[in-house]
Amino acid sequence: MKNLSRLLFAMLLVFGLSNANAQDEDNPWQFSFGLNAVDLYPVGEDAPQGDMFDEYFNVKDHYNFGPYANISRYLGSGFSFGVAGSMNTITKYGDLELRDGLSYFSLDGTIKFSIGEVIGWNTFEPYLGVGGGYTWLDDVNSGTLNGTFGFNYWFSEQFGLTVQSSYKHSFEDNLSQHFQHQLGLAVKFGGKDTDDDGIYDKDDACPEVPGLEAFNGCPDSDGDGIEDSKDDCPNEAGLPEFNGCPDSDGDGVPDKDDACPNTPGLKTLNGCPDADGDGVRDGDDKCPNEAGPAANNGCPWPDRDGDGVLDKDDDCPDTVGTVANNGCPEVTEAVRKALNDYAKTILFDTGKSSIQDRSATVLQNIIDILKEYPKASFNIEGHTDSVGREETNQKLSEERASSVMNYLISNGIASNRLNSKGYGESRPLDSNKTKAGQANNRRVEINLNKRN
Repeated sequence: MKNLSRLLFAMLLVFGLSNANAQDEDNPWQFSFGLNAVDLYPVGEDAPQGDMFDEYFNVKDHYNFGPYANISRYLGSGFSFGVAGSMNTITKYGDLELRDGLSYFSLDGTIKFSIGEVIGWNTFEPYLGVGGGYTWLDDVNSGTLNGTFGFNYWFSEQFGLTVQSSYKHSFEDNLSQHFQHQLGLAVKFGGKDTDDDGIYDKDDACPEVPGLEAFNGCPDSDGDGIEDSKDDCPNEAGLPEFNGCPDSDGDGVPDKDDACPNTPGLKTLNGCPDADGDGVRDGDDKCPNEAGPAANNGCPWPDRDGDGVLDKDDDCPDTVGTVANNGCPEVTEAVRKALNDYAKTILFDTGKSSIQDRSATVLQNIIDILKEYPKASFNIEGHTDSVGREETNQKLSEERASSVMNYLISNGIASNRLNSKGYGESRPLDSNKTKAGQANNRRVEINLNKRN
């Protein structure tokens, strides 16, 4: 009786201290009570005990029955901690029958991990446990290390059956290792109303915020009949069609999405007006009363040269051109002929690529023409007669074409508009058998690049 009093006192102390802790889960407490059985046979020791797990379910010959009680608390993430006490009379010690019997008391603490919670089994809840305790067997006592496997089978949210088996390893040689099995009724309790709104946490969709029964314990802060979790504007009363948000200017765009909440506008412009109907809202429109594209801030595109090609598309916005040539003037056949007429009169020093000074006027005329067509590019081609070696003539034609190109570049013509190439004596215009024909064949031509 002395040991029993100690056991009951210890259980009440643990329960009292644990109950003082804050509860933060629905029904975090579990109390179970029922029948336990101590089995000293299948523990792998010498006779009168047997091999490990031998005759594990031999209830008749090896089980010593008695009552037990357990109180445990859920800790979170599938873990719980419990304290259990039991008392038995041992009359079956392995294969021995004890006439008078030995008194058995135990007090154990166990940390359990719910496999059922992890895999989502709510009705059948298997678990594993590990812990330790203290056991009194008549005049022998010892601490034990315990390993546990069991399951709860819940008939309802609060009531169920618990089945458990523990292996208890003694730290003292005079107390045998043994198994202890439990079968009992389990009761879960401790539900709480954290937010004091009259709805228990287990039924409260918002357990930490006071709410309304109509919304399963969730609040409606602005009182517009839409619970906060579904209300896009929970602190400002609004309309159901806008998920609880207001529409101050009545333009069909809720204020939270309305860039101009106090001025009626268009949905396509986030509630802002567009006086000229060009698709650019007035606040961003540099010409709010004159329709224009958004790319030009709501203003119409200018056409400075009046050639029908807008400046944004006009490669020559200050020079009248044609639509076909992107607003730039086209190089006509007459212009091409004039360029070549001038080019053929460019004079070089005999046998050299150096341009004679008297060709400056001709070259200036060419430059003036090229500047009239700033987007056009040209090929400068050099040609010779057949007098002399072909290799020499080829080189001379290339150098003369390059010399003209460099002259034009140095006088203001962009280099990316010009290319030069020499053809030597391969493209004669006239017969090389006469002095006049040879003179005609020694020439420079300026031709429009075919990419234009």
